[in-house]
Amino acid sequence: MTPLTRRPAWKALEAHARTMRRQHLRALFAADATRGRRLTAEAAGLFLDYSKNRVTDRTLALLVRLADESGLRERIDAMFRGERINVTENRAVLHVALRAPGGASILVDGRNVVPDVHAVLERMATFAERVRVGAWTGHTGRPIRNVVNIGIGGSDLGPVMAYEALRHYSERALTFRFVSNVDGTDFVEATRDLDPADTLFIVSSKTFTTLETMTNATSARDWLIAGLGGDRRAVARHFVAVSTNAEKVSAFGIDTANMFGFWDWVGGRYSMDSAIGLSTMIAVGPGHFRDLLAGFHRMDEHFRTAPFEKNLPALMGLLTVWNTNFLGAGSVAVLPYENYLKRFPAYLQQLTMESNGKRVTLGGRAVECDTSPIYWGEPGTNGQHSFYQLLHQGTRLIPCDFIAFAQALTPLGRHRDLLMANVFAQAEALAFGRTAAEVRAEGVPRALVAHRVFEGNRPSNTILADRLTPATLGALIALYEHSVFTQGAVWDINPFDQWGVELGKALAQAIVPELESPAAPKLRHDSSTNNLVRRYRKMKEPA
Repeated sequence: MTPLTRRPAWKALEAHARTMRRQHLRALFAADATRGRRLTAEAAGLFLDYSKNRVTDRTLALLVRLADESGLRERIDAMFRGERINVTENRAVLHVALRAPGGASILVDGRNVVPDVHAVLERMATFAERVRVGAWTGHTGRPIRNVVNIGIGGSDLGPVMAYEALRHYSERALTFRFVSNVDGTDFVEATRDLDPADTLFIVSSKTFTTLETMTNATSARDWLIAGLGGDRRAVARHFVAVSTNAEKVSAFGIDTANMFGFWDWVGGRYSMDSAIGLSTMIAVGPGHFRDLLAGFHRMDEHFRTAPFEKNLPALMGLLTVWNTNFLGAGSVAVLPYENYLKRFPAYLQQLTMESNGKRVTLGGRAVECDTSPIYWGEPGTNGQHSFYQLLHQGTRLIPCDFIAFAQALTPLGRHRDLLMANVFAQAEALAFGRTAAEVRAEGVPRALVAHRVFEGNRPSNTILADRLTPATLGALIALYEHSVFTQGAVWDINPFDQWGVELGKALAQAIVPELESPAAPKLRHDSSTNNLVRRYRKMKEPA
């Protein structure tokens, strides 16, 4: 394939961008009274208004041409066919199979994996219902009332985000906690007010060797056994595993009949709709979990079949490429105006930056442009009183994704109208700003005019839906998954490996025995690391 920056569409976009950098959204809207209606798209219950991006019809046509020249359609088809598009690990990439309907056929090495997926879902549903109705009892015969999910990365970020997002639909008689950090405070605070007799731990680790997860799981096992009179047999009634390593699960003390598996074609950050979502299913019930999967699938099918001009994930991915590579944006602010989505920006940080934070192409060559922007954000309206100052008047260009729902799950007085007014006002202010003439016309003293000017011309997307349902959440997550895929296809990188997290983990494994050794270890690190290890060993000694 032709290197990215030598593709005709890329060169045309570079030339076009020189013109567009001088264009202001005020002029673009003034020149086209239909812009706000035309530059929209809709699918799977989501409405996308991208008219407040600094683009024209020519920009969009060139971006679609770039997608074609980058082989996006071929990459999409290859993923859905089960081809091994994760080339560095020689794996298929089939999170889309996790939400395919039972009658679908998706092949990996000639085997239809959909029946396997649904077999696990049925086992999950049976177990979840038993916990929810109190039929699954702990070692002392008491029903489970507390569920603690132990994982890290995708085994934590997905479940905790989904639980918070769907808390309105959750079983309120059950308490849910999530432990991920190897900092012992995380585990201690999560279990401080729980009774071991009615607590269930879900340990999520594909290999059952992940350092942070297994350290927390071991502490959980010790806490449980100590709280139930020292009987190790209690582990079998209070622990289940989401893993593929039956030997280690059994050695830990978990009955392998209570082990829920998944597959190497499911990446961690794409796994929340696999068995990793067991805590979600217990919280909201199998019916709502199936609705979540249906929402995912609707967006999957839209991405697979819709022309790029009306394809929500493709459009969002291409707009990210445009803002990042041609307009110089270095980050994207994700701003959900829905408090239930308070963990959604954190979830997207892993999805986007672990996927596309890459510096080499699929062929191992250095990339020729910036790849993933930094994703970050907070729910509105809290963010308006902290970092929106930077969005509006700072020196950095930061595109924004506003996410909002017309109907409140918890209606209360005027709250929803006030919330939505802020969504629309913030996007409007970012786009159009306020000129010096407008400020002067308000009678602002001359010395303060410059301080009250808003440059505007700051791009944003607005994503609207009727209400936050499980199906809508599924569609929203899939929207961003496939936007990430689109970006990766254009940049010719592999969004499905994460070698960047490995080096630090390997070095940590070497340092652990140096910190725990009773005798002073012989250190062979750089002078800074050696000094820090020695200082820590001295500081942790009792006074």
